[in-house]
Amino acid sequence: MNNKYLRHNYDTLSEAVNDLIIRGYVTDFLLHEEKECLLCENNSLELSPEDFVIDEVYRFEGMTDPSDESIVYAISSSRYNVKGLVINGYGAGFGYRSSKLVEHLRRAHQYEDNKKPE
Repeated sequence: MNNKYLRHNYDTLSEAVNDLIIRGYVTDFLLHEEKECLLCENNSLELSPEDFVIDEVYRFEGMTDPSDESIVYAISSSRYNVKGLVINGYGAGFGYRSSKLVEHLRRAHQYEDNKKPE
């Protein structure tokens, strides 16, 4: 992961997204599991796990339901010269499926969780 020591503290999902956009993460990516890629519908760009790195990861608990979580991945691709965001639900009802893409994102998330000070 790039910038693994450059972490920001955000209180809300919208605060994180707004700041990441200011910092150049302007492309909205969606998980496309059938093709195991990130998809940007605006320019028909598809990124496989080998095409991008995860720069930063932020997780937020729901205000009323802590099991209702969101996770924000700030990603970049030097190959395609693009930076963007993947925002995904992550809670008790969310089960990871077995794909290279989701595994790539999950490993990054676990790495960030293991870095947190006790």
